[in-house]
Amino acid sequence: MKLLRRKEGPSLDSRLAALLEAAELAEGRLPEEAVSGARTVAERAGVRRSLSIEHTVAALAGATGSGKSSLYNALAGADLAAVGVVRPTTSAAQAALWDGEGSGPLLDWLDIPRRHPAAPASDLSGLVLLDLPDHDSIQVSHRLEVDRLVELVDLLVWVVDPQKYADAALHDRYLRPLAAHRGVMLVVLNQVDRLPETAVDRCLRDLRRLLDEDGLEGVPVLAVSARTGAGLAELRALMNDRVAERKSWSTRLAADITTAAARLGPPEEAPAGQVTDRALTASLCAAAGVPLVVEAVAKGHRHRAVVATGWPVTRWVRRLRPDPLRRLRIGVLAPASRPAGGVPAGPSGPGAEVVGRTSVPAASALERARVETAIRDVGEAAASGLPGPWAAAVRQAARSRSQELADAVDRVVATTSASATKRPRWWRAVNVLQWLVFAAMLAGALWLGGLFGMDYLRLPQPPLPTVGAVPWPTVLLAGGALAGVLIAALSRLTAWAGGRRRARRTARALRTAVGRVGDDLVLAPVRVELDRYTRFTEALTRARA
Repeated sequence: MKLLRRKEGPSLDSRLAALLEAAELAEGRLPEEAVSGARTVAERAGVRRSLSIEHTVAALAGATGSGKSSLYNALAGADLAAVGVVRPTTSAAQAALWDGEGSGPLLDWLDIPRRHPAAPASDLSGLVLLDLPDHDSIQVSHRLEVDRLVELVDLLVWVVDPQKYADAALHDRYLRPLAAHRGVMLVVLNQVDRLPETAVDRCLRDLRRLLDEDGLEGVPVLAVSARTGAGLAELRALMNDRVAERKSWSTRLAADITTAAARLGPPEEAPAGQVTDRALTASLCAAAGVPLVVEAVAKGHRHRAVVATGWPVTRWVRRLRPDPLRRLRIGVLAPASRPAGGVPAGPSGPGAEVVGRTSVPAASALERARVETAIRDVGEAAASGLPGPWAAAVRQAARSRSQELADAVDRVVATTSASATKRPRWWRAVNVLQWLVFAAMLAGALWLGGLFGMDYLRLPQPPLPTVGAVPWPTVLLAGGALAGVLIAALSRLTAWAGGRRRARRTARALRTAVGRVGDDLVLAPVRVELDRYTRFTEALTRARA
């Protein structure tokens, strides 16, 4: 017997833990009644398991006039309950005990103060038999007492009579909702002594049909007469078998767990939906002005290339034009901290951060609508196939951080595009070469100027070196000017190609960065909710096992 309890114990423990986990995960998603009901079942099961499992609490429940108290006295072998024509007769539950030692804490938990020892018998050892008030009593307190104890006892013995066995109140309020508890239920047709034998068979068949319709297939149905004693031996034998097994308490708790789990979700859960972000990333990129920024990256690269590598004589003209990226406040960086001397670190140094928002034009109404549609589509796709409350939670999760999208995307556009302002190394080399060529041109111009001055002053001319027939000053002046223009032209062509490459790299980086923002603020909450739903269904499956 102990080995049997050890085998069932861990299974019941794991089911209780799974039910509590499912209830916790369902908090705020499913109706509070179902969630609190699951927690109540788990709490009740924990208390019952800690009390005497050597005793089986069985309750005689039935309608007014069904003969519960008479049957109670007959089983107990003593007149413990009052029997009379004035209804209701039973106003409070009372207990008859067979070998009741150690059952005190259990009865205290059940709140049954009236306790009586049953007549000594060789069977039913460990039975605690309760006589309940009428479930259809005109006294509300009586009905509430029945409802309370029906949820707590280990074994339910429903006592019906030939006149009221088909009462809708019994079937709709108790029997049908307790279909999962068929393993801890008996149905007794009392007062059969009032019927002819053929009528008893018809009543039993009709009662069996009604029970089957209630989902109580296999529940034993016995014909009994508390007055004549007919059928009492069979009822005692059946109850003795249930008591001797010492399993009714765990079977009842298992049925409670099954019922609570069923209230949390349907028997078969739909698989979690899929999370997709392609349309979301595209709409966020459009709303963030990524195409405009990419175009500005290419133009800005060419602008800065001309400033850095253009002919020194004319490059200052380019400086008068605004940098396309600076116009969008991209690449405007500030240090995160200042050194002790109060001079900020360089913009490309460590700790640099973007100051304020960019000046990228705000998204149009159409672009904002596309973003909202994309977010809604993400939620709908992820919620596809989920039960209603969970689908609503997934859709809400997709929108939960949508208000943060605009600022987050703007920041990531600014920080990602800021790398596009980095100066290639060849610009410095070409700049040095341009200044050398300019110096040669200036030297040639000064040389020629000196010669013109000496000629004007009629001074003797120094020897003049030549390159072929062309004097060196002229070579330096003309060659420097031509070389500077040629270098500037070649640099501009190279910068044009480099700008296109940089724009493509920036476009890819921006799509990736914006996609990460969409993932963090839209997809991640959806995945969290889907993971919560998956863990909920897994816990619910374990609870139902």
